[in-house]
Amino acid sequence: MPPKRKGGRGKRAAAPGAARAASLDVLPDEVLCHVLSFLPAQESVRTCVLARRWRHLWRSAPGLRILFDGEGERASIKELREFMDHMFLLRGASPLDTCHLSLIDVDDDDDELCRVNLWIRHVVMCRVQVLNLNFVFDFECWITRFYLDELPLVSQHLRRLELSRVHLNGSFVDFSRCPALEVLEIKDSDILDLERILSQSLKSLSITGICMFSGDERIHVCAPNLVSLWLEVCLGLTPILERMPSLVKADVNIDANDCVFCCDANSANCTRCKQDTDSVLLQGLSEARSLVLTSVNETTILIRDLKYCPIFSNLKTLLLNEHCCAPADFGALTSILEHSPVLEKLTLLLFCKGPKSKVLMKGSPDPTERSNEISEHLKVVEVKCKVVDDRVLNVLEFLNKLGICFSFRGKKKKRKAGDKYSTTWFPL
Repeated sequence: MPPKRKGGRGKRAAAPGAARAASLDVLPDEVLCHVLSFLPAQESVRTCVLARRWRHLWRSAPGLRILFDGEGERASIKELREFMDHMFLLRGASPLDTCHLSLIDVDDDDDELCRVNLWIRHVVMCRVQVLNLNFVFDFECWITRFYLDELPLVSQHLRRLELSRVHLNGSFVDFSRCPALEVLEIKDSDILDLERILSQSLKSLSITGICMFSGDERIHVCAPNLVSLWLEVCLGLTPILERMPSLVKADVNIDANDCVFCCDANSANCTRCKQDTDSVLLQGLSEARSLVLTSVNETTILIRDLKYCPIFSNLKTLLLNEHCCAPADFGALTSILEHSPVLEKLTLLLFCKGPKSKVLMKGSPDPTERSNEISEHLKVVEVKCKVVDDRVLNVLEFLNKLGICFSFRGKKKKRKAGDKYSTTWFPL
């Protein structure tokens, strides 16, 4: 194709430098402010020196990322305090969509704790919708937590709250004044001397990591509109789950050390167990559609809860590990199956963790031998384990007595001569 003559109608190519300069100039302020939201706060503020137009853009950025890596001594923390105070002063009450506050090696003196709590309150006043608070004091002392003040949060705009390594007490977890809050995540935190975690609007609750529940009484979790629950009770008294009629999915890992903070469930002298005349966990989980229930050891809480075992009227998918199904005479598994009238799929994770399971066995109830103790809707039964040993064979034998048959492919193994029960396993 011949080159175009001078003066033709073809567009001239812009100079590379001019194109780069124009690429930012043509963007509206709203887009530039959105981009600044992804920068750490210090870098976002530094853009004020780029040009006259950028002088005040950082003040309107809808996101705030306050990240401190902890390098340096106390002077670095002092500089952060000065920067934060000046930034909030100049920023005023400009609205925020998100705020991520992550601080490492913060001193625990009263003045500094008060200062950080004031920053949090200021962010809430800026109508923040997503708030993430993450504190790490000393890598060698992982148990250290940041003390949040005891005043309740008041916000008409907060939708998501993420807390990591904090110390919760007082009224902070009373979210009745946060009508828009739908997601609450608590990780590696202390939950001390509280009556209840309360929210009418909450739809997703996650309490995971090394969390400590302590106090004279069990904490009540009152979230009637909860849809998703992920609960790992690592230390302390297992919280009481109140009725959750909207619950769809629940993943609960029970603390076997609950008895350390309470007593042995078989003891006749425990005043707390005498006062607990109703279910601690199972009643609150009874309306879930999908339930994962595990424990790191045989737990007294599940044993006492099964005395008041509710009807799991909506439960279709259930996963149990060996401590929730295999102890003694399989009374726990029997009780749960008897109270799950619409159960469709049962998975047993035996003597291994999920990623470590190397054997998968699949079965289904035989219509002619199905026990009346199991749901007529039950179609799939899975057994996962690391190795097939006598403990696993005991579980499979119990399932066989309920009329649950396993299909066989490949190698077949019998426990003893004349035994009708046999099984096979398939590598995952």
